[in-house]
Amino acid sequence: MEHLFGHDWEIVPAGGATGEAFYAKHEEQRLFLKRNSSPFLAVLSAEGIVPKLIWTKRMENGDVITAQQWLNGRELKASDMNQESVAKLLRKIHSSKPLLGMLTRMGKSPLQPETLLRLIEEELDCDLKEQAAVIQSVDFLKKEVSHIHCEENTVCHCDVNHNNWLLSENNQLYLIDWDGAMIADPAIDLGMLLYWYISKEEWPNWLERYGIQLTDNLLLRMKWYVIAQTLTSIQWHKNKFRYQEMEKWLSYLDELL
Repeated sequence: MEHLFGHDWEIVPAGGATGEAFYAKHEEQRLFLKRNSSPFLAVLSAEGIVPKLIWTKRMENGDVITAQQWLNGRELKASDMNQESVAKLLRKIHSSKPLLGMLTRMGKSPLQPETLLRLIEEELDCDLKEQAAVIQSVDFLKKEVSHIHCEENTVCHCDVNHNNWLLSENNQLYLIDWDGAMIADPAIDLGMLLYWYISKEEWPNWLERYGIQLTDNLLLRMKWYVIAQTLTSIQWHKNKFRYQEMEKWLSYLDELL
């Protein structure tokens, strides 16, 4: 990475699960660098959903490095997720034709609930499949899978955790970390956000700010996807030997049911 910039630049890892992100700093210049980020980043930048893309360079070894504007700001807190700006930005993402067109050109096809259910059943190990809450959850997913089809397929972020929302100094809101994006039912993002951050009595108001009404069908779809995502999280944490986190999500599964 250093020979892209010269010795005057300070380059440090930015953390994250992949180890592919870095901060670069030289006097007043600051950049956020990422190795092999998706070509999707250019469209996200053009739409104002992520901080501005400054340049893209292909390395001799085939790696592609992207540099984005490094903004001073802060992550949203859990209590911030009820703000109108969050609902409006998520609606903008779900309504964006350029984002949908780009993911389609990249070969992504809409995620079907049957596909997700099959993947979950394949990934869950034998020990977890014996847990009462897991058995009950898989039964629920199977029973309702034919009732949750949605005509509207949009670009979904699929990890709308408050840590992925960035509020800049000039009050511009961004949603970052798009590595898991897919074309799917928007209930995937809506369910995760509402279940994790918004009290149930506030759901109708939040969705009104987003631009839709709360219906029984949407309630079912959100619950289905939140249970599916929770099962995936349980297995992921177990695979990483993070048993405390795994137990936390198992408890959450009990609450959902």
